[in-house]
Amino acid sequence: MTATMIDRPTAVIQDVCAANAKQAFGHFPSGVVAVGAMLDGSPAGFAASSFTTVSWEPALVSICVQRNSKTWAALSGQDRIGISVLSERQGELAFQLSSRNRDRFAGLDWEPSDQGALFIGGAVAWMDCSVYQEIPAGDHSIVIFKVHGLGTAEESPLVYHRQTVRKMVTA
Repeated sequence: MTATMIDRPTAVIQDVCAANAKQAFGHFPSGVVAVGAMLDGSPAGFAASSFTTVSWEPALVSICVQRNSKTWAALSGQDRIGISVLSERQGELAFQLSSRNRDRFAGLDWEPSDQGALFIGGAVAWMDCSVYQEIPAGDHSIVIFKVHGLGTAEESPLVYHRQTVRKMVTA
């Protein structure tokens, strides 16, 4: 048996700083979700691209959130938090929800639940959640949510890849 060479990276990043890590991690595509709840009668939330499923029984999902996030600090104490998986048509909405300089919910189609979770209209899936566990991890926290209710739509999801949002290409 002969050894074969694998393709080597054209540039090896030796300095593992935040900027280089963000660039390298961005090569892995991920879904984009809106995380939101009602705070004092107003919508609050943000977009996250670190969403993943954790467990089927009980139904658990997670996101990673910056530990210095003021929005997460306000949302984390809420009884219910909505997670909306954004559709491929909602790229601009994802950037709006990520903005630090404007009203994140201005002009958006959203709806609160009776328990205060906030859901975005036109999404691919909606999950009514509560915080199950929060784990400090470097400059972020891993937030695990218990899913209490959910719904889906026949749409394609939005994908975050290399610092931009894209449509998912299917064969």
